Amino acid sequence: MTLDFHWFLPTYGDSRFIVGGGHGLAAGAASGDRRASIGYLSSIARAAEDFGFRGALTPTGAWCEDAWLTTAMLARESQRLAFLVAFRPGLISPMLAAQMAATFSAHAPGRLLLNVVTGGEPHEQRAYGDYLDKEGRYARCNEFLMVVRALWRGETVTHHGAHLSLESATLPTLPDPVPPLYFGGSSSAAGPVAAEHADVYLTWGEPPAAVAEKVAWIRDLATGQGRTVRFGIRLHVITRDRSEDAWRQAQLLLDSLDDGVVQQAQLGLERSESTGQARMRALHESARAIGNWRDAHSLEIAPNLWAGVGLVRGGAGTALVGSHYEVADRIAEYAALGIEEFVLSGYPHLEELYWFGEGVLPKLVQRGLVIDPAGSRAEHRHAPFLPAVAQ
Repeated sequence: MTLDFHWFLPTYGDSRFIVGGGHGLAAGAASGDRRASIGYLSSIARAAEDFGFRGALTPTGAWCEDAWLTTAMLARESQRLAFLVAFRPGLISPMLAAQMAATFSAHAPGRLLLNVVTGGEPHEQRAYGDYLDKEGRYARCNEFLMVVRALWRGETVTHHGAHLSLESATLPTLPDPVPPLYFGGSSSAAGPVAAEHADVYLTWGEPPAAVAEKVAWIRDLATGQGRTVRFGIRLHVITRDRSEDAWRQAQLLLDSLDDGVVQQAQLGLERSESTGQARMRALHESARAIGNWRDAHSLEIAPNLWAGVGLVRGGAGTALVGSHYEVADRIAEYAALGIEEFVLSGYPHLEELYWFGEGVLPKLVQRGLVIDPAGSRAEHRHAPFLPAVAQ
């Protein structure tokens, strides 16, 4: 088994510190010291492409820029990198979503991947005019994906369901190839939708035992549907030549936070209806309860798995922290559980990409877990930008 790697495009801004915001937090809560210009995002995309990453996740929500428009521009700034575009079914019609995907695929063949985000934040959904409850959102998502799949097969669709209605919908051009669907969700309502429609099931970075349970859960449901599903995981990374340097960097990220910022972020995340978000919060809850979160190692919830990012960021809240060898070990451990795709990020995203690409990827290539891109990686060892060692 060889692994696919994706990086992340911070369309809300970037920083040398943790950028708060995301799922469950207010619009405008996410901002960074570096503006998310097309020029800056392009530098990240091109670096990911040079290192052989398959794609780059681009988020969706009121706290970031629009993923479709941003990636359409970035596709002209890169050559091979695919874009894992996050979008919310129900905020646009399934016909329009299918058409947008077909158009993107026509202009950038094979470079569109779709991350289906059902939405777990009712206050944010209402800002978009969506008043369905959680169960209703998943039911609508199921209808939505049924229609989109049929349209991509070239069918003319008339559908009158509980949440969606359309008549004689058809696409003038079919996507070739059909974009794979990435889908995440930890609730009982999410499982059947993932089993029926997902090509890749994504989980946030939980300890290996919890991830193994999720893989078994979705695999069993998919088998019942006569389908097979690939599995992916969403993590941050802090990787250095030496383990102590990586943990020093994690400590620096913590030192930049104050109690008020953490408390405010957690109050916002408490109102999320997302089961996955609740599981993320639980990972650092004990350290917060005893006021011990100031020590980076107190948030190490499994070997080299650190829950510090989730103190102020919604969504993915854990990072792999350690030496390049240790991070490679943890990736191999997740791969042994059935994880085949890794969606990674770090602060800042450009520098941390170089640390991972130059430090960890070669070790995964040596283990046969990653296929080295055509040609030698020597060019990367002399890249024009090299990150400074953490102080």
